Amino acid sequence: MGLQAEPWGGNNNMKTIGQLADLLTDAVVIGNRDTVITGIEHDSRKVQKGTLFVCIPGVHVDGHKFTPQAVAAGASAIVTTREDVEVPEGIAVLRVKELQPALDTIVPYFHDYPARKMRVVGITGTNGKTTTSYITRAILRKAGYKVGLIGTIQIMIEDEVLPIHNTTPDVVELQHTLAMMRDKGMDYVVMEVSSHALDQNRVAGIEFDTAVFTNLTQDHLDYHKTLENYMLAKAKLFDHVSEQGCKQGKTAVVNIDDAAGATMLAHAKCQHLTYAIEKEADLRATDILVHANGAEFVLHHESFGEMALKLHITGIFNVYNVMSAVGAALAEHIDAAVIKEALEAFTAVPGRFELVKAGQDFSIIVDYAHTPDGVENVLKTARKIAKKRIIAVFGCGGDRDRTKRPIMGRLAAELADVVIATSDNPRTEDPEFILSQVEEGVDEAIGTKHHELIVDRRHAIYRAIEMAEKDDIVVILGKGHENYQILKDKTIHFDDKEEARAAVAAKLAKKN
Repeated sequence: MGLQAEPWGGNNNMKTIGQLADLLTDAVVIGNRDTVITGIEHDSRKVQKGTLFVCIPGVHVDGHKFTPQAVAAGASAIVTTREDVEVPEGIAVLRVKELQPALDTIVPYFHDYPARKMRVVGITGTNGKTTTSYITRAILRKAGYKVGLIGTIQIMIEDEVLPIHNTTPDVVELQHTLAMMRDKGMDYVVMEVSSHALDQNRVAGIEFDTAVFTNLTQDHLDYHKTLENYMLAKAKLFDHVSEQGCKQGKTAVVNIDDAAGATMLAHAKCQHLTYAIEKEADLRATDILVHANGAEFVLHHESFGEMALKLHITGIFNVYNVMSAVGAALAEHIDAAVIKEALEAFTAVPGRFELVKAGQDFSIIVDYAHTPDGVENVLKTARKIAKKRIIAVFGCGGDRDRTKRPIMGRLAAELADVVIATSDNPRTEDPEFILSQVEEGVDEAIGTKHHELIVDRRHAIYRAIEMAEKDDIVVILGKGHENYQILKDKTIHFDDKEEARAAVAAKLAKKN
């Protein structure tokens, strides 16, 4: 089912500024139409000889200011919406009416539409995207395919790891990454697709083969304003997979236990594969047993009948994540025996219900949960495996949806035995103000349980570990795989797992 990509360097990614202009209405070239373009960049620091430099008029920084640096680095042309841009002689200008639609058109063309040369699996939803993408990648690799991954945590080209700054990069970065994957011979790209990316059309020029929906719960309402808008942004992935293009046999894989699943299916004018635990669906899980070290259940699908699984990952939410990945694999015609082998070998995803072992006699779990649903899922799973108390350390990010803060506070207070509210990534907001909103929910539900508010995240983690007794579970929520903390004026190195290990070491040293 995988398509053989062109060898490294096989694409002809040299175009003239005139060729790019001809794709657009109302575009004007000032200068030589035959100016050769060898790359497209909006970061002047990445410009090389022959680059088309994109002048993005940003809110905080105007890209036009960096035109001299781009030209000095070798840019042969710039693209802008302005009429008054001064450039040195010999530098061509592509003037367009609207920048984003122009980039959506010219960038995929410049790279010779790399997504057409690979199978593309897009995964959207509030929670579970990362775990689903990693499991899907594992199955496809077990089937013998070369797989690229574009995820929240990182970009992977087989085992090569590249850093990532947005869940779905913008069209310039994304098409460059896809071109790299095509040129390195990837058969598949597994891609997390965020609501922002869909709303802003960062996926322009990508023809998806399989689209997966995990679930929808409250998140990003600072951006989308309403849950309805947020849902419709997610549904755009299913509009995309339904579009006529050069690929055949497209499939929508949808969780129909989630109420928003019906909307996704309504937008998917292609083959459907549904999955569920509670409802009748194409793919179902029954006989579910969740325990501390994993989960056991039976999958049902007409293609293989029954598949009994023993997994190394735990939680009902992971049963759903497994089903979404299996749905994607079935859509891609992967053999059931391969699916089973890959699932039973799969261990963990960084920062997703990740156990931290540092010689302590209690458990530490680090998880990325940063939504009400995420917090609820993780703490309920922890409760199922807890022998004694659950100590929850969590906060809420600044400059993000404020309405979820009291909800997350209330859930933590209801589901944990001890609550320590702290900072997450405060960004430009006052951490104490963020916590005051979290506290509204905590106060509502805490009752007689122990509760502390510690603004400094390091101190909060150390305090939780200091309090922990034998067989307790310390759950540290919010940052997961992240190894930084975004403060008002700077970003610092901060890793929950590192801090937890250091706190355990300090505690053990005190004992001895």
